[in-house]
Amino acid sequence: MAFLKTIFILFLVSLISFCNALAQKNYEISDDAKQILFLGNSITYSGEYLAYVETIYRLNNPESKLEWINLGLPSETVSGLSEEGHAGGAFPRPDLHERLDRIFSQIQPDLVFANYGMNDGIYLPFDTTRFNKYAGGMRWLNSKIQAINATPIFVTPPIYDPEKGIPYSLTLDFYADWLIAQKSEKDWNVIDIHFPMKAYLETQRKTNPSFYLAKDGVHPNSTGHWLMAKPILEFLGITDSDSFITFEESIADYPNGLEVFILILQKQKILRDAYLSKTQHLRPGIPEGLPLIEAEKQVELLENQIRDLLVSK
Repeated sequence: MAFLKTIFILFLVSLISFCNALAQKNYEISDDAKQILFLGNSITYSGEYLAYVETIYRLNNPESKLEWINLGLPSETVSGLSEEGHAGGAFPRPDLHERLDRIFSQIQPDLVFANYGMNDGIYLPFDTTRFNKYAGGMRWLNSKIQAINATPIFVTPPIYDPEKGIPYSLTLDFYADWLIAQKSEKDWNVIDIHFPMKAYLETQRKTNPSFYLAKDGVHPNSTGHWLMAKPILEFLGITDSDSFITFEESIADYPNGLEVFILILQKQKILRDAYLSKTQHLRPGIPEGLPLIEAEKQVELLENQIRDLLVSK
């Protein structure tokens, strides 16, 4: 009975949140801003949505000199929780608390996008103690970002496919709702990707029950990453992307758009791997990055190609 009550409450919460999150608050990046940092788990580490965002932002702002850095780490949480036997018992989930100070000693970002939640409930039904660990971790992260005079921007977790487990899907509805509420309660910058993804999945499954955004229920495919990118772009003031079904459609009218994306994706991966190694993450199984000096040389060459493509007609 208690479980059914929890499901009912979370269902109501998700409906309210979806209605409240339809309109995103736009953010204007300062002309003085130099670095944008993305933190998160394996979904951010994979980098596709981040590359979509940088590509379209730069196609719309070809003179921009912003440096976009991806420091997502697979399996990571901001709650500090890890399920028993994670990774077959090989290692516990990485905890952002452990590495954040080292990141900020190497990188001085002006904006920090943080996308956590997917791993933070450790794939179990909603529990107040676990939720409080997540909420406490997000408050801690907010204070740490502000302490370096950067702007925190929080992104709600992507959806967990309910076909893989309704209880955890509802848990993430609750986590996303709490984060959205911080916009009005604490004046946080919050971008909702969760409920737009949820609505899209539900709509597609009305005509195609086998449709999915994440084959394993967790890691979005290219369509899922595009759905993640669109609210972020809207937040950054690029509103026309929402009308395009795919990323490829969104860049079709830009000269060299696909070439720019390919180079940006390559650049982001080089920087990601170099900075992950430089900041000494503790997660096993991550490829070693280039020494930072060598990575920056390669990135400079790629940047020169990108800028040439952006200004050519």
